[in-house]
Amino acid sequence: MLIERGKYTNIRPSPTERATALRLKELRKRRRELREETRVMVKMSFDDTATRYGAEPGGGAPTKVKITFVDSTGQARTVEGEVGSTVMETARRNDIPEIAAECGGACACATCHVYVDEKWTEKAGKPSQMEEDMLDFAFDVKPNSRLCCQITVRPELDGLVVVTPAQQG
Repeated sequence: MLIERGKYTNIRPSPTERATALRLKELRKRRRELREETRVMVKMSFDDTATRYGAEPGGGAPTKVKITFVDSTGQARTVEGEVGSTVMETARRNDIPEIAAECGGACACATCHVYVDEKWTEKAGKPSQMEEDMLDFAFDVKPNSRLCCQITVRPELDGLVVVTPAQQG
């Protein structure tokens, strides 16, 4: 039991109590340090988000690209996708209809099936074997069919156009 200050002044804390008090002091210090680190990281995150519109500070590569989704009725919606995310994540963030993405991007369904515009098929890349296997469950598969959860947004895909089929798998 720790001894309160002012009481029992002639009794000294035991070595165990001193060790416990020292450990508590260290833990409190580390907690303050972690709070400060978290505060700085959150501030940096907000600052970074505020400055990442078009290019990184210092003239680096763009962090956002334009992606056009054309639905089965022909209505086009152009949105911004963040480099490093997937086309499916971009669609979900922007409430693009006809992209259900039921598996959340795990390549475990075919509900984010799109047709990559012919001008973009080479830049978007070829589907992996796993993606091709999942496309077997998609509706009306064509040579330019892809699962948009498997297309990573890159700066060279700025202007990408994808068309959603009338029905998802």
